[in-house]
Amino acid sequence: MRLDEELTEFATDRDTQLTIGVFDGVHLGHRHLIDQVVKEAVKTDRLAGVITLRNHPSSVLDPTFTPSYLTTVDERLRLLGDLGVDLVIPITFDRELSLLSARDFVGRLRKHLRMAGLLVGSDFTLGHKREGDLKMLHKLGGEMGFSLQVASVLTDGDRTVKSTTIRQAVAQGDVSRASKMLGRTFSLPGIVVKGVGRGKTLGFPTANLEHPAGTAIPMDGIYATWASIDGVAYMAATSIGRRPTFDEGNRTIEAFILDFDGDLYGRQVHLEFVRRLRDEVKFEAVEELQAQVDIDVNDTRTILGALHTGCSEAKTHG
Repeated sequence: MRLDEELTEFATDRDTQLTIGVFDGVHLGHRHLIDQVVKEAVKTDRLAGVITLRNHPSSVLDPTFTPSYLTTVDERLRLLGDLGVDLVIPITFDRELSLLSARDFVGRLRKHLRMAGLLVGSDFTLGHKREGDLKMLHKLGGEMGFSLQVASVLTDGDRTVKSTTIRQAVAQGDVSRASKMLGRTFSLPGIVVKGVGRGKTLGFPTANLEHPAGTAIPMDGIYATWASIDGVAYMAATSIGRRPTFDEGNRTIEAFILDFDGDLYGRQVHLEFVRRLRDEVKFEAVEELQAQVDIDVNDTRTILGALHTGCSEAKTHG
């Protein structure tokens, strides 16, 4: 079974304190839970471990599921590894795993990872047809020799901080609120690809980004962003949409990177979305568009410049 193969890679001779989930976004709620895992591991002299599903279970169980991940798998693994845990264990949710009973699942965690403690959220379930709820897991813990703890939750006002809430904020263009719940600026990686070259002819050459499939994309509009290139961040006014002034229907992500001169084709650019500036608008004349881009650039400089003071040294251009 693939699960056995993946868990065997992280087999240990010490007892572990584990938590399990997708952990998409590695947001403040996730960090709050994992902090409790680390503290319990220290108290009980266990290894602190996070089991993260590479893919959302709905990608296997729901044929209508459309992925909208806040982080790529590689980024998620990096972020989880920065939280003071000893083990970050990625596993693949496939059809075979979906049919595994709760008892068999935790039995494998006991066998391969010496799970002595499991700490989860109040709505956590595992196993075939989500049979492994808290009541069953508590019973299995007594029979199989592991403790079960339920983590306290973290809220943002009257709402629990969770990936679904953050995805909704991103989809609505509220990148400021999404960033607040993430505990860092919402970001999007991409590779620069060739576009139609219209921006260059209009005086504001843009980098057209091809983003990883299945990632969450903010609502159409213009955003003040940081564009990181080879570890250096530049101010950028980024447009997401269909360029209605030119009646071009394909949705694109285009970053007008300020104070940068160089060939970016084929290179990786990481966009950090700081604030939404405005809706995408259809202009009657190209001159109106050019005038608005000047305003967008000035707004971007003002917003990011105000945040620049006290920011990390990586924010060095613009």
